[in-house]
Order: sequence, then C-alpha cells, then structure tokens
Amino acid sequence: MTDDALCLSIDLGTGGPKVGLVTLDGDVLAYELHPVETHFAGDGAATQDPSEWWSLIVESTRRLLGRPDMAKERVKAVAVTGQYGSTVPVDAHGIPTGPCLTWLDTRGGPFSRAAFGGPVQGYSARKVLQFVRKTAGAPLLSGGDPVGQILYLMHREPELVARTRWFMEPVDYLTMRFTGVASATHASRFATWITDNRDLTLYHYDPQLLATVGIDAKRMPPLLPLGAIVGTVAPDVALELGLCDETIVITGLLDLHTAAIGSGGTGFYDAHLALSTTSWISCPVPKKKTDINHSIATAPGLTNDSYLIVNNQDTGAKSLDWLRGVLAGGGAPMSYAEMTALAATSPPGAHGVLFTPWLAGVLSPVANSQIRAGFTNLSITTNTADLIRAVLEGVAANSAWLFAHVEKFAGRRLSPIRLVGGGAQSDLWCQIYADALERPVEQVPEPMVAQLRGAALMASVSLGRNQLGDLSSLRAHGRVFEPHDDVRDLYRSRRDQFPSLYRRDKRWSRRGRAKRAP
Repeated sequence: MTDDALCLSIDLGTGGPKVGLVTLDGDVLAYELHPVETHFAGDGAATQDPSEWWSLIVESTRRLLGRPDMAKERVKAVAVTGQYGSTVPVDAHGIPTGPCLTWLDTRGGPFSRAAFGGPVQGYSARKVLQFVRKTAGAPLLSGGDPVGQILYLMHREPELVARTRWFMEPVDYLTMRFTGVASATHASRFATWITDNRDLTLYHYDPQLLATVGIDAKRMPPLLPLGAIVGTVAPDVALELGLCDETIVITGLLDLHTAAIGSGGTGFYDAHLALSTTSWISCPVPKKKTDINHSIATAPGLTNDSYLIVNNQDTGAKSLDWLRGVLAGGGAPMSYAEMTALAATSPPGAHGVLFTPWLAGVLSPVANSQIRAGFTNLSITTNTADLIRAVLEGVAANSAWLFAHVEKFAGRRLSPIRLVGGGAQSDLWCQIYADALERPVEQVPEPMVAQLRGAALMASVSLGRNQLGDLSSLRAHGRVFEPHDDVRDLYRSRRDQFPSLYRRDKRWSRRGRAKRAP
C-alpha cells in the first residue's frame, strides 16, 4: 500500500450516515454527515428507510471522489461501521424488502416474552442460562433487538418475510450493497444472541439458541472473521459510485469496535466512553463475562481471543439535541457551541437543577424501557443556562453511575478514559465528565469521526499495511481534562443520587402508564 492509499469509511449512526475518505493510517481527509429521520408510531414502531441510507452514501461518495485532489485509484478499501441491534430485511440481491426496524423498535416484545419469558426477572431460568452461558447476554424482553424484530416480522408481516432472503444488521446490509455478497461476523450478530461466543473460531449459528428463539438459520447471513475481506466492489456499484471495481470491502464493523480502534484503545483495559446519540463505556478484555444484574457483558472483540465490554445508555448526547429542539420551539435553534457557552455561565450543580436522561428508557446499569427522563428541583429562578448545564451534568452523572459497575466488572481501575462521539467536541462537557467520573478524560482528536478512523484502520489491517497491535501508536493524543477537587463532593453526590432518582421515577412512570391505559 502506498502512503496516499485511502479507505472509503461509512459510519451509520442512528442520526444518519457519515461518509469519509480516510488514509490507511487513520487521517480523516474529508467527510460528510447527513441526517435521516426515524419514524415512530404508537405501537412501538421505530423505523428508518435503508434505501435512503444507500442513496445518501452514493451521493456523498460521488462528491468526495469528485474533489480535484482525489483519484478513484487511491481508494483501496471500503469499510462500514455503525449502529447495531437493528434489522434490515433484504432479498437475495441485498435490496431491502421493507424498512429497517431500529433498536428503538419494541413491537416484538410480546413475541420475545412468549418465546423465553418466565418468573426469573421476567425470563425462563432454563432458557436465559442457555443464552448467558453461550453468548454472555440474553435477548431483551422489550423486543428492542433483532430477536424481537424478526419475531415481529414473522408473526405480523408474513408477506414481507416471504420476499426476504436475509435478516441483516445495518452494517452487514450496507456491506452487501457494495459487494452483492451476504456476510456477518460473531460481533455484528452479537445482539441476535444466536452464536456460541465461547469459541470465536466457530463460524456457524448455534442450533439450540436458534430453536429457543424460533428463527431459521437459513435467514442468517454466513459468518466470517472480523475484518475478513468479503469481496470487491460489484462492477455496477463501482460505476455508480465512481470507484474501481477491484476495491476490497471488509466485513461490517460495530461502532463499539471502531470506537475502540479510533480512540487508540486496542490494548486490554484501554477504556473509551462514547458520547454519541447513545452512550457506552468499554475496553478490550481477555475473557467472556456477564453481569446480568447491571446489563453489562462482553461482546466478541477485535480478535478471536479477546472481547469488548458492552453496555448501553440509550440516551447520551441525544439529550442535548432534544433540549435544543425544545428550546427552539418553532424558531431557529441555538448551535451546540452557543448552548454549551451559555451552560458555562451556570455554576457547577446548575443551581440545584438535576436532569435524568432517560428519554428512551435505560438499559445499563438497570434495565427499564418504560422509564422516562425528567428535571428535578426547578425553581422560579431557573434559567436556560441552568437547564442546559443540568442536561450536561445529568448525562455525565448517568455515565458515572454505570462506570462504577463497569470498573467492578473489569476488576480494576480504568484510567484515563478516552472520549469519542459528537458530545466530546465540547470542552465543557469533557471537563464535567472528568469531574463526574473522577478520572482524567482525554478528548480524542476529532472525536466526531473516531469511528470513521477506526474503520479505516481495521481495513489497513485487512490489507496487511498495519498490525492490530500497532494501531494505538498511530493515533494523535488529545487534550486531557483532570478532575477538579473543588467539585468532587458535588458531583459524587449527584452520582450517588441516581439510584434513588431511578426508584422514584420508576414509580411515576408506572403510574403514568396505568393512567394512559385504555
């Protein structure tokens, strides 16, 4: 590979795709970000149009390759990363037969509960132990994962299923659009809970787990190793995008994995925290493990003999985006820079205002898809700056609540913490995180595109340019925010309040649901 070789990296977040040209050593030369709409309905539906994703990717790629300093021959690889826990039904050619059921879609909940529900925290003890022993986790009772989504389609949309060849995760769907070849990995199918992850060299789906959930293995794409070359860009696609048809395409990658790589956290216990639409705290670990009480587990890792800690808080930086829309009303919204600058005029503690960021429920360190967010301790003197700061501090306190359990899970102190994601662009938010976690926080350079960087670096490994163990040496180091002693007690008390706030709000959410019931 020459020094000017590039990867076309695609990062499909819940908010929409980023498309970038990235060197094989991880320098993001140019990228575009395009929002997409999630379509919600009262029955629990939360869908996106996968054909819209593809159209945006095609248009962005054409523009990026049309730059005067670009030549298609420089693009040696394509790598797709992004959201997971979602389902795209496609035909034998990889063309969608229906919308993508995103991780927010819970219409399959009744079918999931019928398949493996029971008296032990809602599960059948025998069935849940099968899942935990083999996968390190278990399907969600809410139905907000591929198991629930596929069961919903099987029971409620038989005509769509009849047109469908594969049920695919979004990253695998896009990989197939480039190549025409169906593929998946242990990692990309992790949230479907149908692979035995005790041995990551077994490239098949587990018959016992398939039987438990009631899904036909013939609907699941063939498994390949993480980072394997799936094929080359199909000739018609190469012509459509302006690529060379010998450009290789690697397996789809979860954003969990590319965040680890893009942050430079490829060594055991090198921790990163994603402050994106959702939020998580992760690091590579050597063994498969589960903490079922706090919804923390391990997913198949960057190699066949390692794992990544996996957990999720369904509302991360999305909380600030939500508040931005609320404050705008029908007018022009403030920029995020304006919002955080205004928040800085409110003191630590936001004059006593607290925010619990459970806009879409909570998964870790407790699982409750029905609980909702709220402000506490508002007063007649509360102003906009206080509300914004309370959101920043509430998201960080929620992460700190989870972080204590993640460190216990890892069995050691995790420090420093690398921050990636759009929220990590804010210096103020990075400092609040350092104070809330009581750990040094490194603001990864260009945190918004860390996953684009990570995807390209994995492609460089697939092409033989770099070794996985060498990737951390390629990263630039960012600004480090140290925790401030003068706010330690304040932020520690905020973190310690979250369990009691959860118990209080859980009761209110339950009462609200009862009042709304027909």
